[in-house]
This record gives sequence, structure tokens and C-alpha cells, in this order.
Amino acid sequence: MLSRPTQSDRSIPRFALLLATIGTLTGCQAIDNSAPVAQVRVIAASPDAPGLDIYQGSTALAYNLGFGTVTSYIQLAPGIFTINADTAGTKQTLTSSKSTYAASTQYTVLIGNAAASLQQITLTDQSQPAPTGQIALRFIDQATRIGAVDIYLVPGGQKLTSVTPLITGIAFGVNTGYLNIPTGTYSVVMVPTGTIPVSTTIATYSSPQATYSAGSAHTIILIDQQLVSTPGLQVVTADDFEPPGATS
Repeated sequence: MLSRPTQSDRSIPRFALLLATIGTLTGCQAIDNSAPVAQVRVIAASPDAPGLDIYQGSTALAYNLGFGTVTSYIQLAPGIFTINADTAGTKQTLTSSKSTYAASTQYTVLIGNAAASLQQITLTDQSQPAPTGQIALRFIDQATRIGAVDIYLVPGGQKLTSVTPLITGIAFGVNTGYLNIPTGTYSVVMVPTGTIPVSTTIATYSSPQATYSAGSAHTIILIDQQLVSTPGLQVVTADDFEPPGATS
């Protein structure tokens, strides 16, 4: 059962909450899909929204979510529900969505856009393995302060100039759906749309090399970079499916 945070909990700086969240996103999530329940998680991607309390009816699902937070999956009985995002510590509803939640299915409630135009959408997550020898990656652009980008997956040992883009022209609001990609170790690199990479190209975003478990599925969300003088880009990665026995 969730417990409401104390006042001291609520005073934690949102930037610290973001760092703590990103630090835990690489962990594996063990979801028992054999149980006749739905699974739902919440991702807070609005760069300037206040802390959010999440409710399903009168039942609290999470308290005081800050920018960049990805919750663990939470069990719900199957059915049609409205999930509300309230300003933390109040009953002021900022956004809500009504969706059908089916048994043995995983969902993401994504709350994004600028606070003045807050949006909430419900996505169905992949809860089955990717095809043999592949991984499944889904990219969702929730970055409000930069233009469209091209996304590259650069295999270990290769350079950006030697690969072709995985996706071109991804802009705010785009959801690529799951893309099946050969299992391997990759760096995710993003450059402004239309850029032809050369040795001196400065990427808008470049991640460390990461190795993905064969058969796994992940959602990579583009969000704004805060605490900088010019608009920037960062990502949060959520684990949708990890095969049994996979290591983190």
C-alpha cells in the first residue's frame, strides 16, 4: 500500500528526484503476466508541471511524481477506469484519461507537454519477447523545446558517420511504436533532422553504450533537459519486458 509522503519528503528538490529516478531506470522489472490483472505505470514528462498525485478513482497510485519519473508497474483489476493527475497534496485535477485496462496487459499513462497544455495519454506496452535474436525499442518524443531529430543506433566499435538513421524527423508527440532491431550493444545518438553526420558533428544527444538483453522490449522517451541556459535533450528509458533470467 502506498503511504502519503511526509512534508520533508515533499521538500526534496525535483532535480534530485529526477536524478534518483534516472539512476533506477536501468533496473529490471519482473511482471507476472499470468495473473488476471492489468498492469499500469505512470511517466511524468512535463518539464514545468508541479509534482503530481495519481489517482484511479479515489485510490492513490502514486504521490508527488516529478519530472522524468517512471513508476513501477502497479496492478489494477481489469475494467474501464479514469486515471487523474492532481497537483501534489491537493485535489486539483490537472489532466485525466479514461481507458479500458485488460487482464494480463501492461499500460503506460504518459503525462507530458508544457503545464499550460498538459496532455495525458494511455499506451499499451509490449509484454511479450521480441523475435528471436532481436530487441524491441519504442521511441516517444516529449521534448517541447527542441525541433525534430533523426535517431541513430550506433553499434559498439562503430562511428556515427558509418551508420544510417533508424528514424528520421521525429518531433514532439511522435510515437514510433515498437521497432525490432538486432540484439547488440548500441549508443543512441540524435541530431537535428536532415543533418548529414561528419567527424565534427555535435550531437543533440548521445548516450553511453548499452547492451540490451535478447528478446527485451524498452520505451525510450525524449524529454527536455533542464538547468541549462539553452534548450537541450535527454532521455529516460523504461523497461517494458525482460526475458526470464535476463540480468540488469
